[in-house]
Amino acid sequence: MSRYFTEDHEWIDVDGDTGTVGISDYAQGQLGDIVFVEVPDAGRSLSKGDEAAVVESVKAASDVYSPVSGTVLEGNPALVDEPALVNSDPEGEGWFFKLTLSDVSELDALMDETAYAAFVAKL
Repeated sequence: MSRYFTEDHEWIDVDGDTGTVGISDYAQGQLGDIVFVEVPDAGRSLSKGDEAAVVESVKAASDVYSPVSGTVLEGNPALVDEPALVNSDPEGEGWFFKLTLSDVSELDALMDETAYAAFVAKL
C-alpha cells in the first residue's frame, strides 16, 4: 500500500484501484478538537480537488478535498458518532472516505511521506 499527501493536508492510502482518504496529523492538530464530521455518500462521483467532506472543530469548519478523481465506495460511519477519532487516530481509524480511483496517474502530482514531512517543516 502506498500513501500520498496533498498540500491541503489530505492523505490517501492506495491499494490497487481503491483509495482511503483522511486528513494528516498536522491538519487535525491545526483544527483542534473535532466536534462534527460530514462524509460523502457512497456512489458520489468526485473530481480531483472537489469538496468531499466537512470537518468542524471548536476553532473552525474546514472542507476536506478529494486528492484524486473517483467514485465514493463508503464514508466512515464511525465518525458520525465519534468525530474525535480524527484527533486520536487521524491517519488510521479516523479516515473520512474510500473511493475507487478513476485515474491513477493523478497520484503522480501528490507528495510521498518524505516530501510531505519536508513541506510541513517549512510551514
